[in-house]
Amino acid sequence: MDLENLEPRKVLHYFKEIAAIPHGSGNIRKISDHIATFAKAHGLSYVQDEMGNVVICKPGQGCSEAAPVVMLQGHMDMVCEKEEDCDLDMETEGLRLVLTERKDLDYLMDRPGGLLKWQKEEDPILIAEGTTLGADDGIAVAMMMAVLESDTIVHPPLECVFTVDEEIGLLGAEGLDKTGLKSRMMINLDSEDEGHMLTGCAGGCTTRITLPVTREAGSDPEQKSYVISVSGLLGGHSGQEIDRGRANAIMLLGRYLDRLFDNDYQRCGLVLVKGGSKDNAIPRNAAAELLLSASEAERAGQLAAELEGIVRGEYGAQDPDIRVTFSEGTISEGAISEKTPSENGQLPMAPAATERVISLLRLLPDGLQKMSFDVPGLVETSLNIGILTTDAAAVTVRLMARSNVNSEKEDLVRRIWSIARVLGAEVEDEADYPAWEYCKVSKLREVFSECFQEQYHEPMIMEAIHAGVECGLFTTGMPGLDAVSIGPQLTDIHTPREAMDIPSVERTWKLVLKVLEELAEQV
Repeated sequence: MDLENLEPRKVLHYFKEIAAIPHGSGNIRKISDHIATFAKAHGLSYVQDEMGNVVICKPGQGCSEAAPVVMLQGHMDMVCEKEEDCDLDMETEGLRLVLTERKDLDYLMDRPGGLLKWQKEEDPILIAEGTTLGADDGIAVAMMMAVLESDTIVHPPLECVFTVDEEIGLLGAEGLDKTGLKSRMMINLDSEDEGHMLTGCAGGCTTRITLPVTREAGSDPEQKSYVISVSGLLGGHSGQEIDRGRANAIMLLGRYLDRLFDNDYQRCGLVLVKGGSKDNAIPRNAAAELLLSASEAERAGQLAAELEGIVRGEYGAQDPDIRVTFSEGTISEGAISEKTPSENGQLPMAPAATERVISLLRLLPDGLQKMSFDVPGLVETSLNIGILTTDAAAVTVRLMARSNVNSEKEDLVRRIWSIARVLGAEVEDEADYPAWEYCKVSKLREVFSECFQEQYHEPMIMEAIHAGVECGLFTTGMPGLDAVSIGPQLTDIHTPREAMDIPSVERTWKLVLKVLEELAEQV
């Protein structure tokens, strides 16, 4: 089965082209330049700003003179996650795309609900070998490129906006100069549930906590290095999956260390802690390196087995494959300090610093904080402890607070600041973006609803979500902008199990083209 022989061919052609270019968050220059070169090659007017955002304009095609200017919008960057045994360098290598069928992916077939109403067991499904697929939001980029290339698609005047670094705080959408944009309507293509139209989303704030640590030689020269590792977790998107009860590996690591030290911070040496890789992805792995005596090592191993049994019991239905393992050795980062009085070259944290690190991991809230009382089933406020790192001088935690109510997000962030400052940490908010609030009157929503009913023969589902999309920054910066967000069926985004349903892409593409045709006739 050849990807480029499937429909929609041009969309899938451009998706394959994008997948060959490394484009993780913070590594977007090549993909940005590629899109700018595409615009130039097709004789289209474009602007590429210093951040790497690209805006490509195309005159209306087969439209009325009164047709509104419409924005198509999506982000270029992807979340780069991979399996532990995957050797792909996502900074420098393209993705290894795999075309398969739904029935061949047990994790798609075995989940509650089975097939969605439009899906079939033999549906072609696109995944990436050992890594995230980047359909979030590469499929938006591919659709926009296909529209821009075509000389037969009927559409109103278009502003196609390709933003950068959405996955690390909507940075591109925030930094984009919107003063020159003329769009009156915006179709964001960054949703993952076919048949659903997003009409509002949560705001978010990414915070970095830097906790200084001091280090000193341990008192026991017979201590050896050991590693405690938490792995096998499902992880997932910190907005969309935050209410599914999945475990956070960093939080489980803190739980283990709390039990191991048991308020006696002299007994063991904590060298480093690490876990997670994205503030908007629930961490699947975490680990700590420790200096332990033989007797403490025996107790630590027993404790790891006990905790694994406990958390498997607690998370058995939601996260069944959690592993807590203990072994002799070091973490690959190597020596944490050039001062190496211990036999293995590691210098442990001082007891007071160890206490503060463990206290931080135990005191920070994580996960679902509040459900909405106004919208049934909507997560209103949450927090994800996403990244944990250690260097010679500090332990750093990066986390993301989300809320569909701006005042609740602000209050949660203030709580984080209070916890961190009590422990002597430095705190900085790195990205803060507003919620996208529901608009009662929307011509664009009306057109989408009518076109969807005609194509699918049933009503489109309208909903607000807890994940962040860029619409809030555009509607805030462009007052009166009428916005919706849609997309094809994607599964397990932000994880190596990310999958894209090809027939869903085709159906969504047809819907977008029909809506553009209807908008082209607006007077």
